[in-house]
Amino acid sequence: MAEPAVPLVAVVGPTASGKSDLAVELARREGGEVVNADSMQLYRGMDVGTAKLTVGQRRGVPHHLLDLLDVTETATVAEYQRQARAAVRDVWSRGRVALLVGGSGLYVRAVVDRYDFPGTDAELRAALEAELARVGPVVLHQRLTEVDAAAAALILPSNGRRIVRALEVVELTGRPFAAALPEARYWHEPTVQVAIDVARDDLDARIAARVERMWQAGLVDEVRSLAAHGLREGRTAARALGYAQVLDHLDGQSSLNEAKQRTIAATRRFVRRQDAWFRRDPRVVWLAPGPSLVEEAQAAIEACRHR
Repeated sequence: MAEPAVPLVAVVGPTASGKSDLAVELARREGGEVVNADSMQLYRGMDVGTAKLTVGQRRGVPHHLLDLLDVTETATVAEYQRQARAAVRDVWSRGRVALLVGGSGLYVRAVVDRYDFPGTDAELRAALEAELARVGPVVLHQRLTEVDAAAAALILPSNGRRIVRALEVVELTGRPFAAALPEARYWHEPTVQVAIDVARDDLDARIAARVERMWQAGLVDEVRSLAAHGLREGRTAARALGYAQVLDHLDGQSSLNEAKQRTIAATRRFVRRQDAWFRRDPRVVWLAPGPSLVEEAQAAIEACRHR
């Protein structure tokens, strides 16, 4: 039998599946610390709408990579990868287990998999962004379909930022954007990814309840406060689920109830895409929710140690 090795544990999967609570309990039992892999929890002040655990809810477990950015700053996967891997190594250096926790699929894979980011070209990027502002994302998405249909199928026609990046990579490298995605080989061995396999109807109900709790906990006031500090100018933060819909309400484009219902609908669509992303990875261990969830996750970690 192989000697036990320090594992990298990733608790992944869709929003509202229970990742945060599972990770905290695993950390308490395994002697671990959490490294955040939710791109929106990187932002200071975005607490209610991202379901960021309070200090009390963390139950004494150290959490890393929370509250790093102002809402006017742009989060990038490349910078996140650098910071997250440094945080993971720091946890290991103290003899602790690192638990990477979040549902931002590309952020997770940028850490767990071998992934070297293609370079950028400021002039080309500026030209593409100017064109995006002029003609809109749908037109650029059509161009991406013509030069890299596989990449276009993975990117929503409304996601102008990702479309611009894909076109930039294709032009710079002469290769499909998909070639720049993470290689499905782990950066560290052993690594294990676990996810909670919540049925779709249950997940839909959880999402509705989660959004209702956010409204009751003061999401509208949180967005109003962040708007006064530049949220509308943030290229990343302003598009976050809940925040974008409340900003529309504050701008008079919808009623408060419409903003809530649009947040629920948008979250459900996002969750479908998250679920599909993680299910495409055959290495993810899907665990049934229930009383034995934590023990089954621990068993997956122990099996990983002895691979």
